[in-house]
Amino acid sequence: MQITRQADYALRAVKYLARLAPGEKASTSAIAADQCIPPSFLAKIISQLSIAELIHTARGAHGGVFLSRTAAEISILDVVEAIDGPIIINECTTNPSACSFSSDCALHDLWCNIRSELITKLKKTTFSQIA
Repeated sequence: MQITRQADYALRAVKYLARLAPGEKASTSAIAADQCIPPSFLAKIISQLSIAELIHTARGAHGGVFLSRTAAEISILDVVEAIDGPIIINECTTNPSACSFSSDCALHDLWCNIRSELITKLKKTTFSQIA
């Protein structure tokens, strides 16, 4: 399993925002430059994070981007799922009937356990821990 480049950039952008003082805003150009994210790609990411209500954006002279909650309230899982969607690992972990071997599959329980452990770890890791 590999997260997308878009999710990686989103994680870096949120980490950048998590390092700001409470109430401080950052411009997308500052985030892009500091985190080596192509500005046009970051604009799409910012939009997705805003739709997921993980960040807020403000226009104007005193505008910018900022976290919608504290860094301690935003998990790695929140950001990854906002960009890439749910963690699945294998289709059978969310839809057992999708597999013709579901009644006799030696791997199904393994995939389900790995998915569960990964989700738990990503959910427990917040941006206050990594910022």
